[in-house]
Amino acid sequence: MLVDEFGRTRVARVIAETLSTARRDSATTDFKLPSEDELLANTRSLLSAANPSLKTVLNLTGTILHTNLGRASLPQVALDAVQRVAGSPSNLEFDLETGKRGDRDQPLEHLLKEITGAEAATVVNNNAAAVMLVLNTFALGQDVPVSRGELVEIGGSFRVPEIMTRSGCRLVEVGATNRTRLSDFKAAITDQTAMLMKVHTSNYQIQGFTESVAEKDLAALAHEFDLPFMTDLGSGTLVNLSQYGLPPEPTVQEAVESGADIVTFSGDKLLGGPQAGLIVGTAKAIALIKQNPMKRALRVDKMTLAALIAVLKLYLTPETLVEHLPTLRDLARSEAEIKQFGDTLLPAVTAHLGQDFDAALVNAKSQIGSGALPIDLLPTWAIAISARGTTHPNEAIMSLATRLRQIDTPILGRITGSRLLLDLRTLYSPERLLAGLKAVNAG
Repeated sequence: MLVDEFGRTRVARVIAETLSTARRDSATTDFKLPSEDELLANTRSLLSAANPSLKTVLNLTGTILHTNLGRASLPQVALDAVQRVAGSPSNLEFDLETGKRGDRDQPLEHLLKEITGAEAATVVNNNAAAVMLVLNTFALGQDVPVSRGELVEIGGSFRVPEIMTRSGCRLVEVGATNRTRLSDFKAAITDQTAMLMKVHTSNYQIQGFTESVAEKDLAALAHEFDLPFMTDLGSGTLVNLSQYGLPPEPTVQEAVESGADIVTFSGDKLLGGPQAGLIVGTAKAIALIKQNPMKRALRVDKMTLAALIAVLKLYLTPETLVEHLPTLRDLARSEAEIKQFGDTLLPAVTAHLGQDFDAALVNAKSQIGSGALPIDLLPTWAIAISARGTTHPNEAIMSLATRLRQIDTPILGRITGSRLLLDLRTLYSPERLLAGLKAVNAG
């Protein structure tokens, strides 16, 4: 009943509003009094529209770390950790040994120090916040040289220059879009220079006649002038992806070893954790960052910390990481395994689609997403759905995609030409897919 689902007060209010509208419209000549079923259906529709909520979806788009779909899926250990701390008080900022106020970053800091080799670490709510906090701490009112080829725009049209302006520092562009040399940075250093900064271009790549400055060389130059050197890795990975047959990506450990005083990176991309901005570096640099009043405004809550700590603990046993971390499991899944899964699944999909659509298993490409390794695509297999017996196949496929988005657990694929592709790289059990197709077919 509507009352059980939405509550008596809300149902009564919407019915009253519907009846009031009906009375007003009754003056028109073509007015038709709604039936009881129509009234109930309209009431449900209005209540549902006014009752938005986050839903779990089936991501078969082929973009593994999809920004609009929440990026990394958390492992079970992280979900369990969140549930433990969310439902009761915890020692978030309480030192159990001394009985005094504690540092909420401490458990996470110990893990990041062990994993990355950095002297210290802290965390804020996302990587853009991490970059802003670092720049505001070290370069407020001063200059920060950055290569023109590294002035990245991230999701939602947020750009590095804009973040730098909001941080209170002045961007000094050096070099050219495709070629920047160490001498360009050296020429840009003045008595107003606060630090040197390198931005990893994780969401695009410049190819051809190019040149960039290595981190170790920039670090050496910064230290020659007694300046801190910062590297923003963006996606940031804590393992060598090549060992899983994936394209290489700079690791946080490599940035630390190159001499960076501060390294910033995301928690919910290649790391496979919750949304967070992680900052590792020298003890001196991290201490100054934590003293910035903005740190409190940007800090993470107990649930994010619990999830992040649980994910980082998985990195202490890298030999089992691919088994327990969903992001790495999806990335490292072999093409042969996906095809075998697709061959088994295809007959059931075809049966659940009904007579209006055909399905076939086809080669496809997955992308990592969220700005990570933008030109590197992973071979995969997808179920390609096409319309049967219609002169308007595009409309039929668009309609099917719309209906799949409207079921209880929405199913999201990607439309290519007149086909709907359901990428199987991130699908391990068919139940939700088949139930969704059945619901749409029945509708």
